[in-house]
Amino acid sequence: MVVLLPPSVDLRSAWLEAHAEWGPGHHEDGFGLLETDDIRSPDGFRAFVGRLIAAESMPGAQGGTYRWIAEDGEILGGVALRYENARDVDVLGHIGFGLRPSARGRGIAAIALMEMLSVAKAVGMNRVLLACFLDNLASVKTIQHCGGILDRTVMTDSGEVGRYRIVL
Repeated sequence: MVVLLPPSVDLRSAWLEAHAEWGPGHHEDGFGLLETDDIRSPDGFRAFVGRLIAAESMPGAQGGTYRWIAEDGEILGGVALRYENARDVDVLGHIGFGLRPSARGRGIAAIALMEMLSVAKAVGMNRVLLACFLDNLASVKTIQHCGGILDRTVMTDSGEVGRYRIVL
């Protein structure tokens, strides 16, 4: 059974396995991972998890809710809800999600997105923005399946990005 778990240092080994499967240099949306995070050392990982947990109680610029998508003790991916005034929400969207390659194609992203939409509604949001590259057909389908309506497209250096809105 797929569950969303709050970040925890107790899940370090499982999280590192998921991270390793993505491979170096690949963006892992939903984890809240910054280039400056030292996830290799136990102290660095503890600081990373602490930052994610602290974000949940910060309604301002850095606020958000982070959950790790898990099944049978394995971390499959992550999903993040960035609060209304979070840094870069206008570019990244309110919700970002990602699954390790071996977990894709099973509908897990839709489960995680629907649960995070419930969290967004519970914290008082009445709409959310999601952004993804239009050539990422799996994410586009997941967003549309969960009620996302294409608002507009934006051309970036990395490709065309669709900006989707979901009314809660």
